Amino acid sequence: MMKLTLASASPRRRELLERAGLRFDVRHSEVIEQPRPGEDGASFALRMARDKAVAVSNGASGRLVIGADTVVECDGATMGKPLDAADARAMLSRLSGRTHTVITAFAIAREGVVRDSAAVTSRVTFRALSADEIGAYIATGEPFDKAGGYGIQGFGGTFIDRVEGSRDNVMGLPVAEVLAALAALNDAGGE
Repeated sequence: MMKLTLASASPRRRELLERAGLRFDVRHSEVIEQPRPGEDGASFALRMARDKAVAVSNGASGRLVIGADTVVECDGATMGKPLDAADARAMLSRLSGRTHTVITAFAIAREGVVRDSAAVTSRVTFRALSADEIGAYIATGEPFDKAGGYGIQGFGGTFIDRVEGSRDNVMGLPVAEVLAALAALNDAGGE
């Protein structure tokens, strides 16, 4: 069995990998998440996932390291984690009654080299939200560590009318794609 490390402090990613039956340790990367001018959401998420996996794999003694990053796009604008309550309110108001895209990229690295990576897209449609609903949700504190200001696995999931694509991807990790990539690396001897 491959030795794995998750380069993320996200409890949602840990939960998803645990549910998939994987055994791994966790090491948070210190990569600063800053988009480059003109960088689209998929490119940014993929760059972040790769940077996180590489950064942690440099000190991971030959282990395969999984890095990931999630962004939300609506009307061509990329949304990361809200900075404060006003930012969360603006994000949720923008998503209200609309369809947006959730992109989660993952990368698998060993000893500073990316062995596999991909960006996976899901489309999420929110029902119309009232200002009171948005305010009550912000008061829970749930929006602040989540791209787009909501979590599908929590109270924010009640805002969702429809998901096209992987729900795990919206939660923060495209598990089926990660497992397929790990299996391919295992079949190739981890290279």
